[in-house]
Amino acid sequence: MFFQEHCFFWLGYGTYGGSLVRYASNPKSFRVRIWNPVPGFNGRLRYLELYLVVIGVFIDMCIELLYSTHLKFFVNGVLNPSHMNDFEHSGMLLMFFIFGAITLLSEKTSFLPLPEGALCLIAATAFCAEYLLFYFHSTSHKGLEGYYHLLLVILIALCILATVAGALVPTSFPVDLCSGIAIALQGLWFYQTAFTLYGPMMPDGCQLKGNEITCNSKDHQVRGELLANFQFFAMLLAVLVAVVVSYGFAASRFGHSDLGSLPAAEDGLEWD
Repeated sequence: MFFQEHCFFWLGYGTYGGSLVRYASNPKSFRVRIWNPVPGFNGRLRYLELYLVVIGVFIDMCIELLYSTHLKFFVNGVLNPSHMNDFEHSGMLLMFFIFGAITLLSEKTSFLPLPEGALCLIAATAFCAEYLLFYFHSTSHKGLEGYYHLLLVILIALCILATVAGALVPTSFPVDLCSGIAIALQGLWFYQTAFTLYGPMMPDGCQLKGNEITCNSKDHQVRGELLANFQFFAMLLAVLVAVVVSYGFAASRFGHSDLGSLPAAEDGLEWD
């Protein structure tokens, strides 16, 4: 899942960053986008974000389906039960690969012209597949590992809601911004989970044994869960601060004359 966490982080960063710039540049013409073109370079890097998603997810899918399974797909005529986890990851990654490929076809060719709302719904379908994978996983996530996956599932649910809302309310800046924030948070939480459960940030009293996270006592597990809450809050606070700073920068550099105006006439308000 190494490439997936990178893709989610950069896709989320590009989404909320592009959302801030587009809104600051012209609030009245703002539209929701599920992806954001890279500006400059005479348009040569315009589709870089989509290529990163397609190529990164494809590599990750090949690792899960071909390398991790050692091509032992079937045992006694049925799917190899030892690698159900890899098959599930591959299916989820396939959905994001399809999303990226369809979006590229829609944006670069005339074979599959789709409105942005349809692309939002395709992305929401991919997030739904991811949600189902982590919620109904063949590998039973229990204890501390289960708690980290529970927080991940919450973030995935937010991604689903935000992308569906983007299709329903295509002119909403808050919806587009929330979508980018949710995707970025999901990518960051993938990093945090990897560093904590499989890296140097393992809580005291807990350890990785085989493929399972075990804690010496219930108290150690509770401390680990409290640490997860703190990490989640710190990550959320850091992202919100980054959004506010980014918006200030976008407003100062790309700010439109309508950005600071209040639609008093439309709201029936008058100022003395």
